[in-house]
Amino acid sequence: MNLPALADLLASRGLRLLPGSYAVPVELLVQLPDATIARFSARGTTLRMRSYSPDALTTITIPAECGCGDHHPQTGPARVTLSRYAVPLEEHVIDGELEFGWQHHEAGDLRLADTLPHLFALVDVLRNRELIGVA
Repeated sequence: MNLPALADLLASRGLRLLPGSYAVPVELLVQLPDATIARFSARGTTLRMRSYSPDALTTITIPAECGCGDHHPQTGPARVTLSRYAVPLEEHVIDGELEFGWQHHEAGDLRLADTLPHLFALVDVLRNRELIGVA
């Protein structure tokens, strides 16, 4: 599975894959239907989902190589990312050591498709929180 295929799968579930997502090692920025931003990562023996408010996103401009303006524009492309000052609203973790007996860096070795059940389980936790908060 690649990121464009994942974006389509997420869209079919009402989620939006954001720029700044990576397949190897897995690090995904996903916008939930309520505009909350979720950052999912697979590192070491941990699968982690942190949620952020929608205003945690920022745009950075990547400077061009030479920046002289003669050969290249002085500014490069813009990239959407989480602000370095963003504070998570909440965090949910799957401890691979406890759950699966992982001992080293098994989460970081997972392929994108292998992380999806965990991603969707953690998204469900966030969505259930929203439903409980409304009641």
